Parts: sequence; C-alpha cells; structure tokens
Amino acid sequence: MFPQGRHPAPHQAPGQPFKFTIPESLDRIKEEFQFLQAQYHSLKLECEKLASEKTEMQRHYVMVSVCVCVCVRVCTEIAKRLNTICAQVIPFLSQEHQQQVVQAVERAKQVTMAELNAVIGHLGHNHGGGGAPVPLTPHPAGLHPSQLGGSAGLLALSGALGGVPPHLSGKDVGDKKAHLSGADPHPAGPDHLRGDATALLTRHHVPVHRAHSAGLRTPLAVPGPYPGAFGMLPHAAGMNGDLAGAAAYAAGLHNMSPQMSAAAAAAVAAYGRSPMVGFDPHPHMRVPGMPPSLTGIPGGKPAYSFHVAADGQMQPVPFPPDALVGPGIPRHARQINTLNHGEVVCAVTISNPTRHVYTGGKGCVKVWDISHPGNKSPVSQLDCLNRDNYIRSCRLLPDGRTLIVGGEASTLSIWDLATPTPRIKAELTSSAPACYALAISPDSKVCFSCCSDGNIAVWDLHNQTLVRQFQGHTDGASCIDISNDGTKLWTGGLDNTVRSWDLREGRQLQQHDFTSQIFSLGYCPTGEWLAVGMESSNVEVLHVTKPDKYQLHLHESCVLSLQFAYCGKWFVSTGKDNLLNAWRTPYGASIFQSKESSSVLSCDISVDDKYIVTGSGDKKATVYEVIY
Repeated sequence: MFPQGRHPAPHQAPGQPFKFTIPESLDRIKEEFQFLQAQYHSLKLECEKLASEKTEMQRHYVMVSVCVCVCVRVCTEIAKRLNTICAQVIPFLSQEHQQQVVQAVERAKQVTMAELNAVIGHLGHNHGGGGAPVPLTPHPAGLHPSQLGGSAGLLALSGALGGVPPHLSGKDVGDKKAHLSGADPHPAGPDHLRGDATALLTRHHVPVHRAHSAGLRTPLAVPGPYPGAFGMLPHAAGMNGDLAGAAAYAAGLHNMSPQMSAAAAAAVAAYGRSPMVGFDPHPHMRVPGMPPSLTGIPGGKPAYSFHVAADGQMQPVPFPPDALVGPGIPRHARQINTLNHGEVVCAVTISNPTRHVYTGGKGCVKVWDISHPGNKSPVSQLDCLNRDNYIRSCRLLPDGRTLIVGGEASTLSIWDLATPTPRIKAELTSSAPACYALAISPDSKVCFSCCSDGNIAVWDLHNQTLVRQFQGHTDGASCIDISNDGTKLWTGGLDNTVRSWDLREGRQLQQHDFTSQIFSLGYCPTGEWLAVGMESSNVEVLHVTKPDKYQLHLHESCVLSLQFAYCGKWFVSTGKDNLLNAWRTPYGASIFQSKESSSVLSCDISVDDKYIVTGSGDKKATVYEVIY
C-alpha cells in the first residue's frame, strides 16, 4: 500500500505476527495524506505553468499572424511600386532589354508553388539557415484558388488581398472586330440603336452626303457584348494606373540578366523622379491602325495618352507628378443610386443645387429626387414627344425653373418647373426632323439646338422665336457646348468636323477636320481646351488657339458622351464599350474608371463636382458620388 522504504517497519520479535496500534495507523495515514497533498500542489503549479505557457504561445501565434498579414500588405505595396517603376523604366530601355523584361514577366507568370518553395529553401541553405524550407500554403484559409490570381506564394497571397480588377485578369471581354464593325451580337432595342447611322438619318429624312455613310454609326449605339459590371478602379496617388500582374512583374525581376538589371538601375536613377508616362492599364483596349511604335512592346502595357505635334508626330505623354493628386482631383467614385427609367436613357441632367435628376428616354423625361436614396420611383413624368420617339437632350436653365427638351421631333419643349405640377409653357418648331443636342447661353436668353440637317438653330427664349441658323455642317450636328463668357460656340458633326462660331458676329471661326464622326464634345470651363469624343473610340483634347493636341485611347468603341467638371481640372467620357472614364485635363491621365452593364449613352456632372449621373442602354440611370 505504501511506497517501499518510506515507513520503517514496527519493532517485533522474530516469528511473531505483525501488529500495529490505531495511533500508529492514524499517523501513517496522516503522513500519506500530507504527501499526496504536497504532490497535488506540485502538480497544480505545473498545470498552471503549462496553462500560462499555452496562453503565451497563443499570444505569440496571434502576433505572428498579424505580422504575416502586415508583411503581406507590405509585399502588395512593394509589388505595386515595382510595377510603377517597371512602367516608367521600360520605354527608356533598348528593344533587346524590353524583350528581356517581357520574357521575365512571362516566366514569372509560370512560377509554381513548388519552384517558389525550392527557391526559398535554396536561399535559406545558402545563408546558413540549415533548416528545411517552410512550405508556402497553396491555398490560405478562406481563399479559393481562383482568388490567388495565378501567382505563387506570398506574391499570390498579396495579389489576392490586393484584389485584381476583373478587366486585368486577362479574360477576353468580347469580339472587338464585331464591335467596331457595328455588328451587334445581341440585337435588341429600337432600330436606331442597332449601330447603323444611315437608318437613323433616313428615319429623319436627312440626305446622306457621303457614299461611305452606310458603314457609320450613330451616337446611340447598342449595348456591347461585355457581361457584368465591375467597381470603380481608383488609381493610387502618384500612379497613373495599376498595371495587370503587379505581383508577376515583381516575381519576374529575379530572372533579369545582369545586363538587364544594370540597365534598369541606370534608367531608374535617371528617370525615377521624372514625370509619369501614360501607360494603358487595359491592354485589350487598342485602336486599330495605331502605329506599331506607339503600341508598346509585345505583351507589355502600351501608352494610352499621346501628344500630337503640329506635323502629326505622336509621342507618349509624360504625366507630371501631380497628375492624380491635389485639390479638386478625385480619387474615385462610388455608385450610390440606380434610377430605373424603364427605357433606354439617352439624356440626363442634374439640378443645381443637387437634388433632382432628369432622365430622358422614349417619349418622356422622368424627374427623380436623389436627396432621398430610398426613393425608387420618379416624382414626376414630363410627356414630351410621341410615344415611340426618343429624347436626345434635356437642359436646365441656370435658375433651375425651366427645362428644355429636344429629340426625335421637329419641336423643342419648354417646361415650367416652378409650378406644383410641371407644365409645357412653350414649344419651338424647326424645319429639321430631329434635335441631337442642346446648349443654353450663360444669361439664359438663348438656346442652341443641333439639328439632324446639320444646322445650328439659335432660339430667343424670351420671344420664343428662331433668330438665326449657323450653317456649315454637311451632315447632322451631333454635339454642342458654349464658352463660359457666352461668346463662342463649339459644335461637332457627323461630317467629321468640329467647328467654332462667334456668337457676337454670327460667323464660323474655326474648323477642325477628323477622319471619324464626332459624337460628343465639351469645352473646358477654365482653360483653352476642347475635348472631343469620336466614333473611332478616340478622345482628342484640342487647344483652341494652338496646334497642341492630345489623343487618348482607353475606350474600345465609340465615345457617346463627354462632360467637363466645373472646376475644369478633369472630365468624363462614356462609350458604347460600357465604360465611364475620368481624365485629367488636358493630357488625359486616367483618374478612375467604371464599367456598367450596357452602353453608356449620356452623362452629366453636378455644379459642385460631387456627383456624376449616367444614362445607359439597359434602361436605367446611375448616380455616382465623387470621392476626393
């Protein structure tokens, strides 16, 4: 019962039976209890020590996990910055070195988990680590393999945490040839939205003046074949756009030859503080016929912004350091409201102060109160045209009490919004079968309408009479804007020209000829720049008195609408490719981009530059809040 040798045997004579008394037994039981109690306390202390060590190990584990997360985020940021450096360095390298960079990038994309672990183990062995390499988890907890972007190890994890935009994933977004040729893979909607300008012009009894007009398209283009929408793509401060595969770029650097590394280091030293060069974050959005020298290296990220000299020479634009930072330059925009109009929204405008949005569709304009985001129905409906005819433009007078509406009809409707129920107070009738665009003079006395016959009608709003017509466009006048001082008018047409008009003398001042129909334009409120949206997918920014010009390539199809912010520092354009692009004035650094689910036909910016509204082919308008 008792441990051997711990208690001496009681004294007894040899050969006598074993005997002990009750006091002796009690003493021995007491001793045994004390011994067990001492063991209990010892084991309890040991248990408490182990629990304390367990808690400490758990704390260390949490700290290590946090450190790993921080390291991953640091790796992500490093990858982004290396990506930016690569973008700045590549154009200054020789063609041979450029090809080496491309090969390194392609090699990096093929790195497997096993190879990356082997490299880590090799590095640890060479540096005296002596231990086995720590394997990188192929699929971290909570991350599906598809979220890792195809890269390996920490770079893959950083790519997953950083979030690779869908449009940079390398997936084909549609058949560009069919899109540019005017073919509609999803023919739907009204006839004049099917991509044929001649059908629209014939519908309005407008003569076609050029034999090749049959191949041209109208500003109202069919929704393209690009499924789904993705969020805003803000570009980090100091960067003109995230390039695809930042992690792959970083991972591929270790494959550079010594000669390549030296050249890259020299280029970074020489140009590391130089202005940014406009690179295309969307390599699938290229313009047919672009000279090979301007399309960048094979597999690389070609430039999207070019300066065009007077002799026609094009050079990639070096963006200044403050291209995407500073007062008045937004960081991105977020969608805050969807207005389900029910028909294709060809025209939108925002009230001042920002409260109401007006959306023009088939036969009517709907008025929405966006001060209450929960409102899902329009507050009123203005029936302007015949039921099957589309509104093409609507403009508010500066006082916000009058709305002018034009479209597929020979009449303009003037609406009184000051009454409890909006009502038509006048109609202006012209000889043209349709109005494509409207502009209002700063003093609210004159309205200008772009007519389908190419004329620009000038209306006296007080007397409600036609006072003049500017004649010059040989095909439909599609877009219009007016200078802030009310002295100059700018118009674009389906005759491939942009024209300026002196409103005091009533004559044409300038004419700019292009090789593409003009679908949209905007005059910068604070400078001598005019932005023009082309049927060819280009956006061109012209200086109105000098030969300076910028050509921007981020749209894949025709540019349907364009609007400057009131501060003049940026502008937006929308297109048949479902895109809303925000650009820096005048050189076109890409500020942010949004992709909608259908062609974006119209846009407007609030007077305080805090909101953007777009109208699209999927029968709705979208309200964005601009984030600074």
